[in-house]
Amino acid sequence: MSTSQQIPDEIAAEVERQHALIMRGTAYGDEGTRRAMDRELRARLTESLTEDRPLRVYLGVDPTSPDLHIGHCVTLRKLALFQQLGHQSILLIGDFTGLVGDPSDKDSLRPMQAAEILEHNAATYRDQAFKLLDPERTEVRRNSEWLGRMSFSDVIHLASNFTVQQFTARDTFKNRIDAGQPVYVHEFMYGLMQGYDAVALEADVQLGGTDQTFNIMCGRTLQEREEQPPQIAVLTPILVGTDGKQRMSKSTGNYIGIDEPPNDQYGKAMSIPDNVIVRFFDYGTNVSDEEVDRIEADLDSGALKPMDAKRRLARAVVSEWHGDDAAQAAEDHWTRTVSQRNIPDDIPDAAIDFGDADAVEVSLPVLLHDIGAAASRAEAKRLVSQGAVRIDDEVVKSQSAEISNGAVLRVGRRKWYRIVAT
Repeated sequence: MSTSQQIPDEIAAEVERQHALIMRGTAYGDEGTRRAMDRELRARLTESLTEDRPLRVYLGVDPTSPDLHIGHCVTLRKLALFQQLGHQSILLIGDFTGLVGDPSDKDSLRPMQAAEILEHNAATYRDQAFKLLDPERTEVRRNSEWLGRMSFSDVIHLASNFTVQQFTARDTFKNRIDAGQPVYVHEFMYGLMQGYDAVALEADVQLGGTDQTFNIMCGRTLQEREEQPPQIAVLTPILVGTDGKQRMSKSTGNYIGIDEPPNDQYGKAMSIPDNVIVRFFDYGTNVSDEEVDRIEADLDSGALKPMDAKRRLARAVVSEWHGDDAAQAAEDHWTRTVSQRNIPDDIPDAAIDFGDADAVEVSLPVLLHDIGAAASRAEAKRLVSQGAVRIDDEVVKSQSAEISNGAVLRVGRRKWYRIVAT
Protein backbone atom coordinates (compact mmCIF):
# COMPACT_ATOMS: atom_id res chain seq x y z
CA MET A 1 0.00 0.00 0.00
CA SER A 2 1.57 3.24 -1.13
CA THR A 3 -0.43 5.85 0.77
CA SER A 4 -1.66 6.16 4.33
CA GLN A 5 -5.24 6.59 3.00
CA GLN A 6 -5.19 3.01 1.76
CA ILE A 7 -4.27 1.61 5.16
CA PRO A 8 -7.17 0.62 7.43
CA ASP A 9 -7.49 2.94 10.40
CA GLU A 10 -6.85 0.20 12.96
CA ILE A 11 -3.62 -0.84 11.23
CA ALA A 12 -2.45 2.75 10.88
CA ALA A 13 -3.08 3.32 14.59
CA GLU A 14 -1.19 0.16 15.54
CA VAL A 15 1.73 1.15 13.31
CA GLU A 16 1.98 4.49 15.09
CA ARG A 17 1.75 2.84 18.51
CA GLN A 18 4.48 0.32 17.79
CA HIS A 19 6.65 2.88 16.03
CA ALA A 20 6.53 5.23 19.04
CA LEU A 21 7.44 2.46 21.49
CA ILE A 22 10.31 1.16 19.35
CA MET A 23 11.87 4.55 18.62
CA ARG A 24 11.69 5.87 22.18
CA GLY A 25 15.16 6.16 23.63
CA THR A 26 16.96 5.40 20.36
CA ALA A 27 20.11 7.27 19.35
CA TYR A 28 21.75 7.77 15.96
CA GLY A 29 25.00 9.37 14.90
CA ASP A 30 23.33 11.85 12.59
CA GLU A 31 19.87 13.13 11.86
CA GLY A 32 19.91 11.84 8.30
CA THR A 33 20.36 8.25 9.45
CA ARG A 34 17.63 8.68 12.03
CA ARG A 35 15.15 10.00 9.49
CA ALA A 36 15.93 7.21 7.02
CA MET A 37 15.57 4.46 9.65
CA ASP A 38 12.45 6.09 11.08
CA ARG A 39 10.82 6.17 7.64
CA GLU A 40 11.82 2.59 6.79
CA LEU A 41 10.63 1.26 10.14
CA ARG A 42 7.19 2.77 9.70
CA ALA A 43 6.92 1.29 6.19
CA ARG A 44 8.13 -2.15 7.31
CA LEU A 45 5.71 -2.17 10.25
CA THR A 46 2.88 -1.31 7.85
CA GLU A 47 3.82 -4.24 5.61
CA SER A 48 4.12 -6.54 8.61
CA LEU A 49 0.71 -5.71 10.03
CA THR A 50 -1.03 -5.63 6.67
CA GLU A 51 0.38 -9.01 5.61
CA ASP A 52 0.21 -10.50 9.12
CA ARG A 53 3.92 -11.30 8.89
CA PRO A 54 5.96 -10.66 12.05
CA LEU A 55 9.22 -8.81 11.55
CA ARG A 56 12.42 -10.77 12.04
CA VAL A 57 14.37 -8.81 14.65
CA TYR A 58 17.76 -9.84 15.91
CA LEU A 59 20.33 -8.88 18.47
CA GLY A 60 23.82 -10.32 18.26
CA VAL A 61 25.97 -10.81 21.36
CA ASP A 62 29.55 -12.04 21.34
CA PRO A 63 30.18 -14.25 24.39
CA THR A 64 33.57 -12.73 25.24
CA SER A 65 32.91 -12.77 29.00
CA PRO A 66 30.75 -15.07 31.15
CA ASP A 67 28.35 -12.46 32.49
CA LEU A 68 25.91 -9.96 31.10
CA HIS A 69 25.70 -6.56 32.78
CA ILE A 70 22.90 -4.01 32.79
CA GLY A 71 24.56 -2.21 29.88
CA HIS A 72 23.87 -5.26 27.70
CA CYS A 73 20.23 -5.07 28.76
CA VAL A 74 19.61 -1.79 26.93
CA THR A 75 19.34 -3.66 23.63
CA LEU A 76 17.94 -6.81 25.26
CA ARG A 77 14.98 -4.75 26.50
CA LYS A 78 14.35 -3.56 22.93
CA LEU A 79 14.41 -7.17 21.73
CA ALA A 80 11.94 -8.08 24.48
CA LEU A 81 9.75 -5.15 23.37
CA PHE A 82 9.61 -6.42 19.78
CA GLN A 83 8.70 -9.82 21.20
CA GLN A 84 5.87 -8.31 23.23
CA LEU A 85 4.63 -6.55 20.10
CA GLY A 86 4.29 -9.91 18.37
CA HIS A 87 7.42 -9.94 16.22
CA GLN A 88 9.97 -12.74 15.88
CA SER A 89 12.85 -12.12 18.27
CA ILE A 90 16.19 -13.71 17.45
CA LEU A 91 19.07 -13.88 19.92
CA LEU A 92 22.21 -14.47 17.91
CA ILE A 93 25.16 -15.85 19.83
CA GLY A 94 28.30 -14.68 18.06
CA ASP A 95 30.36 -17.78 18.72
CA PHE A 96 32.21 -17.21 15.43
CA THR A 97 32.46 -13.41 15.40
CA GLY A 98 33.64 -13.71 19.00
CA LEU A 99 36.79 -15.42 17.75
CA VAL A 100 37.77 -12.09 16.17
CA GLY A 101 36.23 -9.68 18.66
CA ASP A 102 34.38 -6.51 17.75
CA PRO A 103 36.85 -3.61 17.29
CA SER A 104 34.07 -0.99 17.24
CA ASP A 105 34.65 0.39 20.74
CA LYS A 106 38.37 -0.33 21.05
CA ASP A 107 41.43 1.89 20.58
CA SER A 108 43.75 -1.12 20.49
CA LEU A 109 43.74 -4.71 19.27
CA ARG A 110 41.16 -6.87 21.04
CA PRO A 111 42.66 -10.25 22.00
CA MET A 112 41.28 -13.24 20.12
CA GLN A 113 39.24 -15.62 22.27
CA ALA A 114 39.61 -19.38 22.58
CA ALA A 115 36.68 -21.38 21.19
CA GLU A 116 36.17 -23.34 24.43
CA ILE A 117 35.88 -20.12 26.45
CA LEU A 118 33.32 -18.73 23.99
CA GLU A 119 31.33 -21.97 24.23
CA HIS A 120 31.19 -21.78 28.02
CA ASN A 121 30.21 -18.12 27.96
CA ALA A 122 27.53 -18.72 25.32
CA ALA A 123 25.64 -21.02 27.69
CA THR A 124 25.63 -18.41 30.46
CA TYR A 125 24.53 -15.64 28.07
CA ARG A 126 21.55 -17.66 26.96
CA ASP A 127 20.40 -18.36 30.52
CA GLN A 128 20.87 -14.75 31.60
CA ALA A 129 19.13 -13.31 28.52
CA PHE A 130 16.07 -15.41 29.29
CA LYS A 131 15.57 -13.32 32.41
CA LEU A 132 14.28 -10.65 30.01
CA LEU A 133 13.17 -12.72 27.02
CA ASP A 134 10.46 -15.36 26.79
CA PRO A 135 12.41 -18.54 25.94
CA GLU A 136 9.36 -20.08 24.27
CA ARG A 137 9.16 -17.16 21.83
CA THR A 138 12.88 -16.60 21.24
CA GLU A 139 14.78 -18.06 18.31
CA VAL A 140 18.36 -18.69 19.44
CA ARG A 141 20.98 -19.03 16.71
CA ARG A 142 24.78 -19.17 16.48
CA ASN A 143 26.61 -17.56 13.61
CA SER A 144 29.01 -20.49 13.37
CA GLU A 145 26.07 -22.19 11.60
CA TRP A 146 26.90 -20.25 8.43
CA LEU A 147 30.23 -18.50 8.99
CA GLY A 148 31.89 -21.75 10.00
CA ARG A 149 30.93 -23.33 6.69
CA MET A 150 32.24 -20.56 4.44
CA SER A 151 35.14 -21.31 2.11
CA PHE A 152 38.03 -18.96 1.44
CA SER A 153 36.43 -18.25 -1.93
CA ASP A 154 33.24 -17.20 -0.11
CA VAL A 155 35.23 -14.81 2.08
CA ILE A 156 36.88 -13.20 -0.94
CA HIS A 157 33.49 -12.73 -2.58
CA LEU A 158 32.15 -11.18 0.63
CA ALA A 159 35.12 -8.80 0.92
CA SER A 160 34.70 -7.64 -2.69
CA ASN A 161 31.62 -5.66 -1.64
CA PHE A 162 33.64 -3.13 0.37
CA THR A 163 36.70 -0.92 0.01
CA VAL A 164 39.65 -0.51 2.34
CA GLN A 165 38.81 3.19 2.53
CA GLN A 166 35.40 2.41 4.01
CA PHE A 167 37.05 0.58 6.90
CA THR A 168 40.00 2.90 7.50
CA ALA A 169 37.64 5.87 7.66
CA ARG A 170 36.15 4.46 10.88
CA ASP A 171 37.30 6.40 13.94
CA THR A 172 38.45 3.28 15.77
CA PHE A 173 40.81 2.36 12.94
CA LYS A 174 41.69 5.89 11.81
CA ASN A 175 42.78 6.93 15.31
CA ARG A 176 45.02 3.90 15.63
CA ILE A 177 46.57 4.45 12.21
CA ASP A 178 47.18 8.13 12.98
CA ALA A 179 48.81 7.12 16.27
CA GLY A 180 51.10 4.65 14.50
CA GLN A 181 49.39 1.65 16.09
CA PRO A 182 48.88 -1.52 14.05
CA VAL A 183 45.51 -2.49 12.59
CA TYR A 184 45.32 -6.15 11.65
CA VAL A 185 43.57 -7.50 8.57
CA HIS A 186 41.41 -9.91 10.59
CA GLU A 187 39.85 -6.91 12.37
CA PHE A 188 38.36 -5.79 9.04
CA MET A 189 36.65 -9.18 8.86
CA TYR A 190 34.34 -8.41 11.80
CA GLY A 191 32.10 -6.01 9.90
CA LEU A 192 31.86 -8.46 6.99
CA MET A 193 30.98 -11.32 9.31
CA GLN A 194 28.31 -9.40 11.18
CA GLY A 195 26.98 -8.07 7.90
CA TYR A 196 26.54 -11.59 6.58
CA ASP A 197 24.63 -12.53 9.74
CA ALA A 198 21.84 -10.25 8.53
CA VAL A 199 21.76 -12.08 5.18
CA ALA A 200 21.69 -15.52 6.80
CA LEU A 201 18.89 -14.52 9.16
CA GLU A 202 16.94 -12.56 6.51
CA ALA A 203 16.63 -9.87 9.14
CA ASP A 204 14.15 -7.02 8.97
CA VAL A 205 15.62 -5.21 11.97
CA GLN A 206 18.96 -5.36 13.77
CA LEU A 207 19.38 -3.94 17.26
CA GLY A 208 22.63 -2.50 18.50
CA GLY A 209 24.35 0.28 20.36
CA THR A 210 25.43 3.38 18.51
CA ASP A 211 28.89 1.85 18.10
CA GLN A 212 27.35 -0.80 15.82
CA THR A 213 26.23 1.59 13.07
CA PHE A 214 29.00 0.62 10.63
CA ASN A 215 28.51 -3.13 11.14
CA ILE A 216 24.75 -2.89 10.70
CA MET A 217 25.17 -0.83 7.54
CA CYS A 218 27.49 -3.56 6.22
CA GLY A 219 24.55 -5.91 6.68
CA ARG A 220 22.28 -3.61 4.67
CA THR A 221 24.81 -3.53 1.82
CA LEU A 222 25.11 -7.32 1.68
CA GLN A 223 21.35 -7.84 1.89
CA GLU A 224 20.80 -5.53 -1.06
CA ARG A 225 23.44 -7.51 -3.00
CA GLU A 226 21.43 -10.63 -2.22
CA GLU A 227 18.20 -8.88 -3.26
CA GLN A 228 16.83 -8.88 0.29
CA PRO A 229 15.12 -5.82 1.78
CA PRO A 230 17.85 -4.08 3.81
CA GLN A 231 17.50 -4.38 7.56
CA ILE A 232 16.52 -1.38 9.66
CA ALA A 233 18.97 -0.23 12.31
CA VAL A 234 17.37 0.41 15.70
CA LEU A 235 20.22 1.92 17.70
CA THR A 236 20.38 2.63 21.41
CA PRO A 237 22.77 4.73 23.49
CA ILE A 238 25.75 3.18 25.24
CA LEU A 239 25.22 3.03 28.99
CA VAL A 240 28.14 4.51 30.88
CA GLY A 241 29.62 2.58 33.77
CA THR A 242 29.46 3.28 37.47
CA ASP A 243 32.31 5.78 37.05
CA GLY A 244 29.99 7.93 34.93
CA LYS A 245 32.62 8.32 32.19
CA GLN A 246 33.63 5.19 30.29
CA ARG A 247 31.17 2.74 28.75
CA MET A 248 30.09 -0.04 31.07
CA SER A 249 32.51 -2.93 30.73
CA LYS A 250 33.83 -5.82 32.75
CA SER A 251 37.36 -5.04 31.57
CA THR A 252 37.29 -1.65 33.28
CA GLY A 253 35.42 -2.93 36.34
CA ASN A 254 32.71 -0.25 36.13
CA TYR A 255 29.80 -2.63 35.57
CA ILE A 256 26.75 -3.94 37.43
CA GLY A 257 26.33 -7.61 36.54
CA ILE A 258 22.81 -8.97 36.35
CA ASP A 259 23.89 -12.11 38.23
CA GLU A 260 25.86 -10.29 40.92
CA PRO A 261 24.75 -10.62 44.56
CA PRO A 262 22.12 -8.08 45.71
CA ASN A 263 24.50 -6.28 48.07
CA ASP A 264 27.01 -5.75 45.28
CA GLN A 265 24.38 -4.50 42.84
CA TYR A 266 22.93 -2.11 45.41
CA GLY A 267 26.30 -0.73 46.45
CA LYS A 268 27.46 -0.22 42.88
CA ALA A 269 24.27 1.64 41.99
CA MET A 270 24.75 3.91 45.00
CA SER A 271 28.28 4.75 43.84
CA ILE A 272 27.36 6.36 40.50
CA PRO A 273 27.84 10.12 39.97
CA ASP A 274 24.77 12.31 40.36
CA ASN A 275 24.87 13.47 36.73
CA VAL A 276 24.09 9.99 35.33
CA ILE A 277 21.23 9.03 37.68
CA VAL A 278 18.49 9.62 35.10
CA ARG A 279 20.48 7.82 32.41
CA PHE A 280 20.78 4.76 34.64
CA PHE A 281 17.04 4.82 35.38
CA ASP A 282 16.25 5.20 31.68
CA TYR A 283 18.56 2.52 30.29
CA GLY A 284 19.58 0.35 33.22
CA THR A 285 16.24 -0.48 34.87
CA ASN A 286 12.71 -1.61 34.06
CA VAL A 287 11.22 1.53 35.62
CA SER A 288 8.45 2.90 33.38
CA ASP A 289 9.10 5.82 31.04
CA GLU A 290 6.52 7.90 32.88
CA GLU A 291 8.19 7.35 36.26
CA VAL A 292 11.63 8.15 34.83
CA ASP A 293 10.21 11.44 33.51
CA ARG A 294 8.84 12.24 36.99
CA ILE A 295 12.16 11.42 38.65
CA GLU A 296 14.01 13.66 36.20
CA ALA A 297 11.57 16.53 36.80
CA ASP A 298 11.81 16.13 40.59
CA LEU A 299 15.61 16.11 40.47
CA ASP A 300 15.62 19.24 38.30
CA SER A 301 13.23 21.05 40.65
CA GLY A 302 15.03 19.94 43.81
CA ALA A 303 11.99 18.05 45.09
CA LEU A 304 14.07 14.84 44.99
CA LYS A 305 17.60 14.72 46.39
CA PRO A 306 20.24 12.80 44.39
CA MET A 307 20.96 10.44 47.30
CA ASP A 308 17.27 9.52 47.58
CA ALA A 309 17.07 9.06 43.80
CA LYS A 310 20.05 6.70 43.93
CA ARG A 311 18.38 4.68 46.68
CA ARG A 312 15.36 4.27 44.39
CA LEU A 313 17.67 3.36 41.53
CA ALA A 314 19.55 0.76 43.58
CA ARG A 315 16.27 -0.80 44.77
CA ALA A 316 14.99 -0.93 41.20
CA VAL A 317 18.15 -2.70 39.97
CA VAL A 318 18.13 -5.31 42.72
CA SER A 319 14.35 -5.84 42.59
CA GLU A 320 14.44 -6.61 38.88
CA TRP A 321 17.07 -9.33 39.19
CA HIS A 322 16.55 -10.66 42.74
CA GLY A 323 13.12 -9.52 43.93
CA ASP A 324 11.74 -6.91 46.33
CA ASP A 325 12.76 -8.73 49.53
CA ALA A 326 16.37 -8.93 48.38
CA ALA A 327 16.29 -5.24 47.48
CA GLN A 328 15.10 -4.30 50.95
CA ALA A 329 17.74 -6.51 52.58
CA ALA A 330 20.44 -4.98 50.37
CA GLU A 331 19.31 -1.47 51.31
CA ASP A 332 19.41 -2.35 55.00
CA HIS A 333 22.89 -3.81 54.58
CA TRP A 334 24.13 -0.73 52.72
CA THR A 335 22.68 1.62 55.32
CA ARG A 336 24.25 -0.37 58.15
CA THR A 337 27.68 -0.91 56.64
CA VAL A 338 28.25 2.11 54.41
CA SER A 339 25.95 4.95 55.38
CA GLN A 340 26.46 4.29 59.11
CA ARG A 341 29.98 2.86 58.60
CA ASN A 342 29.40 -0.23 60.75
CA ILE A 343 31.26 -3.47 60.18
CA PRO A 344 28.84 -6.26 59.17
CA ASP A 345 28.30 -9.05 61.67
CA ASP A 346 28.65 -11.82 59.11
CA ILE A 347 31.82 -10.93 57.20
CA PRO A 348 33.72 -13.93 55.81
CA ASP A 349 37.17 -14.99 56.99
CA ALA A 350 40.23 -14.69 54.75
CA ALA A 351 42.97 -17.07 55.84
CA ILE A 352 46.65 -16.12 55.63
CA ASP A 353 49.71 -18.08 56.69
CA PHE A 354 51.32 -15.94 59.42
CA GLY A 355 53.81 -18.58 60.53
CA ASP A 356 54.99 -17.49 63.99
CA ALA A 357 54.46 -13.78 63.30
CA ASP A 358 51.57 -11.53 64.28
CA ALA A 359 51.72 -9.62 61.01
CA VAL A 360 53.07 -10.25 57.51
CA GLU A 361 53.76 -8.24 54.37
CA VAL A 362 51.43 -9.31 51.57
CA SER A 363 50.94 -8.50 47.90
CA LEU A 364 47.44 -7.01 47.82
CA PRO A 365 46.71 -7.94 44.17
CA VAL A 366 47.54 -11.56 44.97
CA LEU A 367 45.55 -11.54 48.20
CA LEU A 368 42.46 -9.85 46.73
CA HIS A 369 42.40 -12.26 43.80
CA ASP A 370 42.96 -15.34 45.99
CA ILE A 371 40.09 -14.51 48.37
CA GLY A 372 37.69 -13.61 45.53
CA ALA A 373 37.56 -9.87 46.20
CA ALA A 374 38.73 -9.16 42.63
CA ALA A 375 38.21 -11.10 39.42
CA SER A 376 41.87 -10.75 38.45
CA ARG A 377 45.13 -9.38 39.76
CA ALA A 378 44.89 -6.57 37.23
CA GLU A 379 41.50 -5.56 38.62
CA ALA A 380 42.92 -5.78 42.15
CA LYS A 381 45.74 -3.41 41.20
CA ARG A 382 43.18 -0.92 39.88
CA LEU A 383 41.19 -1.13 43.11
CA VAL A 384 44.27 -0.35 45.17
CA SER A 385 45.29 2.50 42.85
CA GLN A 386 41.80 3.97 43.13
CA GLY A 387 41.95 3.98 46.93
CA ALA A 388 39.22 1.36 47.18
CA VAL A 389 41.10 -0.93 49.60
CA ARG A 390 41.19 -0.32 53.36
CA ILE A 391 42.81 -2.21 56.21
CA ASP A 392 41.22 -1.42 59.58
CA ASP A 393 39.51 1.56 57.89
CA GLU A 394 42.81 3.03 56.65
CA VAL A 395 43.20 3.48 52.90
CA VAL A 396 46.08 1.42 51.54
CA LYS A 397 48.27 3.44 49.20
CA SER A 398 50.69 0.80 47.90
CA GLN A 399 50.34 -2.56 46.19
CA SER A 400 51.82 -4.34 49.21
CA ALA A 401 50.98 -3.84 52.85
CA GLU A 402 51.55 -5.25 56.29
CA ILE A 403 48.49 -6.99 57.62
CA SER A 404 47.90 -8.48 61.04
CA ASN A 405 45.89 -11.39 62.34
CA GLY A 406 42.34 -10.20 63.05
CA ALA A 407 42.54 -7.13 60.79
CA VAL A 408 39.43 -6.09 58.85
CA LEU A 409 39.98 -5.79 55.10
CA ARG A 410 37.48 -3.73 53.14
CA VAL A 411 37.33 -3.66 49.34
CA GLY A 412 35.13 -0.98 47.87
CA ARG A 413 32.01 -0.23 49.83
CA ARG A 414 30.55 -3.68 49.97
CA LYS A 415 33.17 -6.38 50.43
CA TRP A 416 34.51 -7.07 53.91
CA TYR A 417 36.89 -9.77 55.15
CA ARG A 418 38.36 -10.60 58.54
CA ILE A 419 41.98 -11.75 58.29
CA VAL A 420 42.63 -14.98 60.21
CA ALA A 421 45.62 -17.27 60.53
CA THR A 422 45.57 -20.60 58.73
